[in-house]
Order: sequence, then structure tokens, then C-alpha cells
Amino acid sequence: MLRRAYREFEERAGEVKSPRGAKTVLVQAAVDAFPRDFSLADPERACPGVSRDMVRRVLRQLQGAGQVSCLGRGPSARWRKKGNTLKKAQSRGH
Repeated sequence: MLRRAYREFEERAGEVKSPRGAKTVLVQAAVDAFPRDFSLADPERACPGVSRDMVRRVLRQLQGAGQVSCLGRGPSARWRKKGNTLKKAQSRGH
């Protein structure tokens, strides 16, 4: 009986998923909470359940929207906010 309960639990736990866009909002909120300049590692630490690729994707989206800019290249690159990124993204319905 206990094994069956564990199997059922595993099956149900595997069906639970985050709503679409939840990780994007999480990264945007983390970026909004940082001081003006931050590194790629900062949102990674603030969002442990989000992959590095997803953090990069959100930063590129914010960059394309003119909300952040990248200063430099490679591991030492810094990102700079241009105003309040989260409120701007929410006002557009993202």
C-alpha cells in the first residue's frame, strides 16, 4: 500500500508545472530589485529554479525593449538597468 501511495505521489508531482511565463516574471522581478548594475550571476542566484539560458533569454528580451544594456562581454560583463524594468514590462501586458 505504501509503495502504491509513493508511485501515485510521484505521478501527481510530475504533472505539476509552473504557469507559462512564471520564470520570465521571476527573472524580471529579480532584475528590478537589483541596484543599477548587476552581473549575470546575480539573477541566477536570485532565481535558483531558473536555468542560465532562461536568464540570458529574459535579459536579451529586456535589452531589446531598451530596459537594460550590456556593458562588456564574457564572464565579467555587467548589465545596467534603464529605469524600472518590471513595471514597464507589466504595463505592456508581459
